[in-house]
Amino acid sequence: ARFSKEKIAPLVRQMEETQVVPDELTKEIAELGVSTIFAALQEWFGYRIPVEYGGVGGDLFSLLLIIEEVGKVDPTLTSVFGHHNTLTVSIFTQFGNEEQKQKYLPKIAAGITTSVCLSESESGSDAFALQTHTVRDGDDFILNGTPEKGYKGITYFIVDVGIPGLSVTRKEEKLGLHLASNCPATMENVRAPSSTVIGEIGSGYKMMAHALADGRTGVAVLAVGGARSVLDHAAIQHQMAKASVEMEATQLLSYNAARLIDQNMPCLKAGSMAKYYATKVASQVCF
Repeated sequence: ARFSKEKIAPLVRQMEETQVVPDELTKEIAELGVSTIFAALQEWFGYRIPVEYGGVGGDLFSLLLIIEEVGKVDPTLTSVFGHHNTLTVSIFTQFGNEEQKQKYLPKIAAGITTSVCLSESESGSDAFALQTHTVRDGDDFILNGTPEKGYKGITYFIVDVGIPGLSVTRKEEKLGLHLASNCPATMENVRAPSSTVIGEIGSGYKMMAHALADGRTGVAVLAVGGARSVLDHAAIQHQMAKASVEMEATQLLSYNAARLIDQNMPCLKAGSMAKYYATKVASQVCF
C-alpha cells in the first residue's frame, strides 16, 4: 500500500494521458526484485489460477481485498488484473477442459493479456444480445458478424491473436481507465477448430452469467476502493459520515457476493446488487 501511494499515485495522471507505464516506474519496481511492472503483477494475474497451472490458488474474497486496496490509488492497473481473474480465469477454470487449462492458464498466470469479446455496438447493456454468428464446417466453426439466434445459441470460442480473419482496429476513446484498453474486434471468416470450444455448444449464456457474477463483484469493490480514497480527503464531516455508512454497506454487499461465489452458491443476484449499489454510491461520493 505504501509503495502504491508513494510511487504509483504520482504517475497515475501521466499514465492515463499517455496510456503507457513510464520507465521511471518500471525502474522503481525493478528495485523490488522484478524487471517490469507486469512481472510485479504476475502474482495478481494468476491469483485465482490453481497452483498446478502456475497460479496462486487464491479465492475471490482475498482477490477483492487486493482490488480494493490498489483501486484506491490506480483503478486502471486493478482493472487489468481484475479482468483476468474474474472473467477469463473464471471461464477457463470452471468450464475449460484439461487440455485448454494446460495450454492457457500458465500463460495467463505469467501475465499474458487476454480479452473477452462480449459487448457489441447494437446490444447496449444487454450482454446476451449478440450478433456474432458461427457456422459449422466439418470439425471447424466459421465465425462472422451476422445475426445470432438468441441467447440459447451462444457458444464460447478461444481465438488466438494473429489468427487469419481477426482484426483489432482501434482503441475506444474513454473518459478514463486508459491503460485497460477497450477495442472493437472484427471477425471475418475466422476458422475456429472444435478444440477451441469452451464447454458445450450453446452453453455460453450460462457460462457468461457465471463469469459476470464474478466480474460485477470485482467492479463493486473497485468502486469501494476509489470512493474510500475520496473519503480520506473529505473535509465536510457530516457528508463524510453519511458516505462512510453507505460505503460500509457497499463493502458488505460485495464481500457477501464473493462468499457465495467461493462456496459455489447461487450468486447472480448478489453480484448484480453489489455492482449496482457500489457504482451508485461511488458516483455520489466522487461527484
